[in-house]
Amino acid sequence: MKRVGKRYRASRVDDQYDVIVIGSGIGGLANAALLSRLGRRVCVLEQHYTAGGFTHTYERNGYEWDVGVHYIGEVHKPYSPLRRIFDVISDGQLEWAQMDAVYDRIIIGARSYDFRAGRESFKDGLKAQFPDEADAIDQYVDLVVRVAGSMRKFFTGQALSPGLNWLYRLVRDQRVPPECTMTVRQVLEGLTDNQELIGVLTGQWGDYGMPPAEATFLMHASVAKHYFDGGCYPVGGSWKMADTIVPVIRAGGGEVFTYAEVESIVVEQGRATGVRMADGHVIRADAIVSNAGARNTFEKLLPEAERERHDYPDKLKTVKPSASHICLYAGFKGTAESLGLPRTNLWIYPSAQHEDNLARFEADQTAPLPLVYVSFPSAKDPEWPTHYPDKSTVEVISLGPYEWFEQWRDSTWNQRGEDYDQFKARLSERLLETLFHHMPQLREALDYHELSTPLSTEWFNFYDRGEIYGLDHDPDRFRQRWLHPVTPVKGLYLTGQDVVTAGVGGALMGGVLTTGAMLGLQQRKLWQLLKTWSPPQAAA
Repeated sequence: MKRVGKRYRASRVDDQYDVIVIGSGIGGLANAALLSRLGRRVCVLEQHYTAGGFTHTYERNGYEWDVGVHYIGEVHKPYSPLRRIFDVISDGQLEWAQMDAVYDRIIIGARSYDFRAGRESFKDGLKAQFPDEADAIDQYVDLVVRVAGSMRKFFTGQALSPGLNWLYRLVRDQRVPPECTMTVRQVLEGLTDNQELIGVLTGQWGDYGMPPAEATFLMHASVAKHYFDGGCYPVGGSWKMADTIVPVIRAGGGEVFTYAEVESIVVEQGRATGVRMADGHVIRADAIVSNAGARNTFEKLLPEAERERHDYPDKLKTVKPSASHICLYAGFKGTAESLGLPRTNLWIYPSAQHEDNLARFEADQTAPLPLVYVSFPSAKDPEWPTHYPDKSTVEVISLGPYEWFEQWRDSTWNQRGEDYDQFKARLSERLLETLFHHMPQLREALDYHELSTPLSTEWFNFYDRGEIYGLDHDPDRFRQRWLHPVTPVKGLYLTGQDVVTAGVGGALMGGVLTTGAMLGLQQRKLWQLLKTWSPPQAAA
């Protein structure tokens, strides 16, 4: 089993660090690695058995699956900002493999639509199927590029002090397109009244967990633009992210500890001075960074007196947790080639009316699944055959309202009882049948499968509603000034996807912006690092 990090023992940690980071998701790891490169000694504390958060992988019955990294855009371009950040925090050791030219296939009922890498190819493919909508398609792509290109201006305040951020917010809306904070449906219905085309263009809404009528167009545009040039996958599997970043933290004198559950943040005279572990041990640092999410940080980890003093109970009422999901992890006998597995993701919908599909499903468990996403990780990773010859893996994901599973929340993982197991078996069968409908050749090759539920996410990731994208990405969320890397508790910072946007790219940028905010007037050192870093072999 691939485990990254050093197992926590009170005797293994030092009494004092420059920075403690709670949680080893990609936002926390990025923050820790950047600070390490800038001379800070950082201690990362991860409650799970391996570091990486949603970037980790797990093995079972001779197979391995990723749990959250299905594809990442733009990293095949050496000088893209995202690739640059990954190179700096991994010392250039993280490698990427490109997916097929068709990176996403949107399947609506009996019809399918391919998203092809390259803006012109993307547009040409859609225009061939929607010839009367050519102008709308051109306008859509231009608008996505313009809105996604404004993200730096939109989030500039996150790297500033809260006071300067407040001033910046006064002029921000004049510096970015008005579509940034409109809903996806509002924007697209301003371009076309073709509901099938709208359903196709929003066919990646599972990447941020909200249907078009609820999601912010800024979030949608960042995802769509992110993949216009295609998708990539980490060579060796998504666990290589943490595996290549941890040595950078260690080289700076720090460490990443696993099985390291933080019980609370220690606050003394209004300043965060350390953390109290579940075993009672206290570790101290000059600064504390929480990568555990806004809700966990301000509802659980921060002492109650501090929560009340800074009005967090009321602030948290202005946001809500994102969607929860179910995921079928399936293993098959045979290679990707022999089984005909693509390096293309499938997005499967019963109709183009995403909101109606979701409403029916939430009201009736037997209604058609509103979204099914299929990923083929073993086909995407060129190193897979070396480690798992003549085997393949598939992941089949759908939404799973937390309320459906809430009756079992107080039970123990893997010991939740027969009713729970039967419920999971029914859901697994539905996901398998959806997969086999589109890829019938896999039916006889199935060797093993198991289902994760929102309770699995809650158990392993400490999200108490099983959410996968932190806070929801509706327009109201982006109006909250308190969702900022610098908290009103001196020495306490927030990072990850809750300070920017969802997903690996969003959380990664959260780590960068939190680092900048922590450096304050010295943050030019961060931007200089990102600009001038070169691979070890080039430096030699």
